[in-house]
Amino acid sequence: MEIWYGAEQVPAALRDPAGPGSVVTVGVFDGVHRGHQAILARVVERAHREAGSDGRRPRAIALTFDPHPAVVHRPETHLPMITSLADRLESLADTGLDAVLVVHYTLAFAEQGPEEFVRDWLEGLLGARAIVVGDDVRFGRGNSGDAATLRRIGRADGIDVEIVADVVAPTGRRWSSTWVRELLEAGDMRGAAEILGHVHRLRGTVIHGHRRGRELGFPTANLDAATAGVVPPDGVYAGWLVRSPQAGVAGGAAGEERLPAAISIGTNPTFDDVPDRTVEAHVLGRADLNLYGEVVVIELVERLRPMLAFDGLEPLLVQMRQDVVDTAAVLDVPVPEPIRPEDVTAV
Repeated sequence: MEIWYGAEQVPAALRDPAGPGSVVTVGVFDGVHRGHQAILARVVERAHREAGSDGRRPRAIALTFDPHPAVVHRPETHLPMITSLADRLESLADTGLDAVLVVHYTLAFAEQGPEEFVRDWLEGLLGARAIVVGDDVRFGRGNSGDAATLRRIGRADGIDVEIVADVVAPTGRRWSSTWVRELLEAGDMRGAAEILGHVHRLRGTVIHGHRRGRELGFPTANLDAATAGVVPPDGVYAGWLVRSPQAGVAGGAAGEERLPAAISIGTNPTFDDVPDRTVEAHVLGRADLNLYGEVVVIELVERLRPMLAFDGLEPLLVQMRQDVVDTAAVLDVPVPEPIRPEDVTAV
């Protein structure tokens, strides 16, 4: 999938009136949840279906924004993104899109009227022959454009407009990024995964911590919670630590290495010297991982328990061992033998 950061990177060939043009959608796509996936799948399907007799077909393209428009218009509002831009683009690539245009969203950009946005960006820049969006679409100055506006512009300009109906849960509630955030903030990882279509992921660089875990036989990879993504409530989670092929690791469907991990999120109330929230992943049974400086992904499958304060090391160690056992059960992997502190050679 091609990624264009700004209008100047979009190939001029898309604007060729004699060319096949594109099938376009537009949105923030935070989380790329199953509602988004339904729209994106339709974009890709139409692009492949509408190939010409010469074998050329429209390109399947998504236009997305960074930062989130809500943050630009209401900077005082705290709106944690479900996924970083890098993760969003990775998920968009998985849908089969040919390209994504990332538009830097500003107040000046937001001043465009609905017609100006559609004709300059979707038709003019991206060569849209068809536009596919959800029925909650809003665009243009003051969000004054909606599905009816888009249909009207499409009829006037000879552009086919397809409105995809909302994807709803059995309860009748529409799948949305807002709902995902609510579930993540409640620690309901399985509920969030149901809407996302995959487990929630955090991404960050492994940093140096207090090294207390390795001294206890539970070495951890530490991420700064402030930079990792939408971090759910404090507690211990079962999940996976994923190393990318860029780290020189073999294995996995795409060269990734997925390692079962017990993940602690919070300030660790048993000790007084951890004032900031951290994400610490203990890879089950591994004492030899050297992860410092690597960008890793943490996949959170299930919350095991809240963060607790213990009266001394012994009850803490008993609970940490139980966390390993519980994690292995959730992930359906063997329970590893305990790690001796003297055997720990890296994070």
